[in-house]
Amino acid sequence: MKYFVVDAFTDSLFSGNPAGVALLERPLEDATMQAIAAENNLSETAFVLPAEHGYDLRWFTPTVEVDLCGHATLGAAFVLHEFGDAQGDRIDFFTKSGTLTAGFDGDLISLDFPGRPPMPIELTADFATAAGCEVTEAHLSRDLLLVVKDAQAVRNAKPDFAALAGLPVGFGVILTAAGDDCDFVSRFFVPKGGVDEDPVTGSSHSTLVPFWSERLGKQTMVARQVSARGGVLYCEMRGDRVGIAGRAVLYLAGEIKV
Repeated sequence: MKYFVVDAFTDSLFSGNPAGVALLERPLEDATMQAIAAENNLSETAFVLPAEHGYDLRWFTPTVEVDLCGHATLGAAFVLHEFGDAQGDRIDFFTKSGTLTAGFDGDLISLDFPGRPPMPIELTADFATAAGCEVTEAHLSRDLLLVVKDAQAVRNAKPDFAALAGLPVGFGVILTAAGDDCDFVSRFFVPKGGVDEDPVTGSSHSTLVPFWSERLGKQTMVARQVSARGGVLYCEMRGDRVGIAGRAVLYLAGEIKV
C-alpha cells in the first residue's frame, strides 16, 4: 500500500505534527492496522479506504485506536488532494465520529469537526501535580482541560506522565491559557493512549474552540500549540461544530509491504 508521512498544521518541515497516512486498496484487519501504527511509531497513523461518495477513515496511535484525530485527518486530506484520486475542493471522511469534511482554499485545509464543549469540574491538587504547574480551573469533555495562569506557564510546564496516565478522568489532558501572540495556546498529553505529548492536535481543539470562543466572545481565533515542534491552527466556532484549518508539508512517500 502507498504510505506517506505528512507534517500537519505547519508550512515547514520538521515542525507541526507528523502523521502517517496509509492509502488502502482493500480492508485490513484491525490487528494489522494496529501493528502498522506501532511499527511507524507516530502519534497517529490514518488508514484511508475509498468508499461511495468519500473515504472511510480510521486512526491508530502506536497502542490504541482513537475516535477522532485532527492532524492525521488533515494529513489524509493533503495526501488525497495532492497524490490521490480526490477531486474538487471538498473531501468527505466517514469515521467513528461521524462524517468529517475537509475543504481546500489554496494551501489551507479546513476541517469541520464536532464541537466537544467542556463542563467545569472540581479542581483537585492531583491535577496540578500531574500537570507540573499551577492550575486555576478544571473542565471535562472527552479530555481533561486545565487552565493555567498564562502562555509562558503552558510552555514551561513539566508534566508527570505517569501521574497524568493515572488521573481518573479524561482520555487526554489539555493545558491551556490565553495567548501572548495569538488568541490562546495549548499543549496536549495522552499517556493513556501511548503518546506522552502530541505536538499539534486537532481533536483537542474540538474542546478548546468552544471553551475559548465563549470566554473571549469571538467566533474566529488563531491558536498555537506550543510543544517543542509547535503549530498554528485557524479556528472557527460553527454552532455545535468547529472549523480547524492549517497547512501541511510532505516529508516522506513510500510503500508498506503488507
